[in-house]
Amino acid sequence: MTGKETRVARASTEKAVKKTLPPMPAVDEARIDFETIELFFFAYRDFISDPDAILAKIGMGRAHHRVVYFVSRQPGMMVADLLDTLQITKQSLARVLKQLIESGYIRQMAGAKDRRERRLYPTLAGRELALALSEPQSRRIAQAMEGMTPETSAAVKDFLRRMRGRDENLEPVDLD
Repeated sequence: MTGKETRVARASTEKAVKKTLPPMPAVDEARIDFETIELFFFAYRDFISDPDAILAKIGMGRAHHRVVYFVSRQPGMMVADLLDTLQITKQSLARVLKQLIESGYIRQMAGAKDRRERRLYPTLAGRELALALSEPQSRRIAQAMEGMTPETSAAVKDFLRRMRGRDENLEPVDLD
C-alpha cells in the first residue's frame, strides 16, 4: 500500500467509527483543584505499582486484587455483597472470580442456612496472596505518614473517608 492509500484507508476507517459524543456540562476551570487531582493520580499509580508487579507474574490484574483483598478481609461474604462493595457488573465479577477459584485462591460455598447463598472464602494461597499484595502498600502508607503527629494521621484518614461515596446514579462498571 502506498502512503496515499494508507491515508485514505485510515481516513475512511476513522469516519466509520465516529460516535456522537454526549453533551458535557459547562465547567468553570478556575474552580478545579488540578494540583490535588494530579496528586491523587500519581499517588494511586504508585500505590498500586507493587501489587501490579506481583499480579502480573501470575497473570492477574487489579480486579483480582480487589476481590482477593475484600474476600480475605471478610471471609464468608456473599457474592451479592462483593458486587455491592466493588460496584462492578455481575459479568465482570464472574470472570475474575472464576479465574481466582480455578487458580486456588478463592473457594465458593453454599450458605449454611440458605443453600442459595454463595459465600466466598480465601484459601490459604488466597490469604497469602492478599497479604503479599497489601504489605508493600502498608509499608508505603507508613513511610508517607512517618513523622506525622497522631492528629495529622487521623486527619489524613478522615479526609480519605470523606472522599468515599459514589454517585448512586452511576451504573456498575464493566472491568473489560
